[in-house]
Amino acid sequence: MRHALGFDFGTTNSVLAHVEDGQTQAVAFDSPAGRFDSMRTALSFRKHDALGAAALQVEAGQAAIRQFIDNPGEVRFLQSIKTFAASPLFQGTLVHARRQSFEDLMQAFVARLSDYADGALAASGRRIVVGRPVRYAGANPDDALALGRYQAALERLGYRDIHYVYEPVAAAFYFAQGLTRDATVLVADFGGGTTDYSLIRFETHAGRLSATPIGHSGVGVAGDHFDFRIIDHLVSPLIGKGSRFRSFDKVLDVPSGYYANFGRWNQLSIFKTLKDFADLKHLVRASLEPEKLEAFVDLIEHDEGYPLYQAVSATKMRLSAEEETEFFFAPLGERSRQRVKRADFEAWIAPDLARIEAALDEVLERTQTPAGAIDKVFLTGGTSFVPAIRRLFETRFARDRIESGGELLSIAHGLALIGERDDLERWTAGAA
Repeated sequence: MRHALGFDFGTTNSVLAHVEDGQTQAVAFDSPAGRFDSMRTALSFRKHDALGAAALQVEAGQAAIRQFIDNPGEVRFLQSIKTFAASPLFQGTLVHARRQSFEDLMQAFVARLSDYADGALAASGRRIVVGRPVRYAGANPDDALALGRYQAALERLGYRDIHYVYEPVAAAFYFAQGLTRDATVLVADFGGGTTDYSLIRFETHAGRLSATPIGHSGVGVAGDHFDFRIIDHLVSPLIGKGSRFRSFDKVLDVPSGYYANFGRWNQLSIFKTLKDFADLKHLVRASLEPEKLEAFVDLIEHDEGYPLYQAVSATKMRLSAEEETEFFFAPLGERSRQRVKRADFEAWIAPDLARIEAALDEVLERTQTPAGAIDKVFLTGGTSFVPAIRRLFETRFARDRIESGGELLSIAHGLALIGERDDLERWTAGAA
């Protein structure tokens, strides 16, 4: 059997794993930023004189972030490219005057990971099993388009034996390795852009694990939406949301659409190249509070999306352990320093929690599975640490049935294990 790679191509982080001597191992990446077993899903492109006028120095993961920070104004930085995979509206973005399609970006990302892995990702004769969400993020996502783009990018790199498995199914398979008896398992996978559920019955016959899929559901809401709520309430008002501008003899509201782009930090690098950004800059002169819109423009022009993400993510993490914390975003100065209560945060994310809970209801109701029939609930993904998420499950299921772990690695390891099976096709999922 050809040894398989499991590829968890995530919104925020990406992980590769393979099986050696019956045990899964994460692929280690030695990049200019250090050695890691997971990589930020980020790309950077920099013109470099030594490479010639037409060439770009490409970095991925943590090395992309370092290149971006160390070379202000010289680097085109892209984050969370997965969020554009299923969008028919995304036809590419300009990178140093050259248009890059989604396939180009994914190919560049995986190729750089291959470089960092010192040949461990060699495509020749290699099976690759790629995770996919049950529901892609974005408005009106096209699953078939996303998988077609994945396929094209991976085929360019030489992969021919390519398979797709739902991400929560892979996480469930990894979790099931530790089961000591037959069980019906619900896996909730909280990613950056999507929340996915998978309900599976695991049984062992003659020492071999078998599984019967019972149902799946998902929704394009997860950790990034929680980040957006923090930005929308704490940052956007400081940079002009809710302010007004004068147009001839009328006073109008600054369009709220600008702040949807700003709040979703992964889209900032795209927003910078759009006509909307040019329109925003022209709006400064007509604004009744120009200093706020000037601060907005400065944040975009100085590529502050990643520092903003870091500040927001740190605040969210602290609120998982503390009832109250401080938010501060240095580029906006002291006026951004604000106290945040967990109760306020939970009120802000209430609409997102409702959609996450509705997706849980969907899989239970569609499969006619009462909560009492589920033996184990496995929560995976960083957002599973948010107390409001934990409570959602603890009100449905007994605490001793809820487990978590392997927040970054479980999907990739499950994909690798599934890739080694001779019944692989039973586990795969194409376009929904």
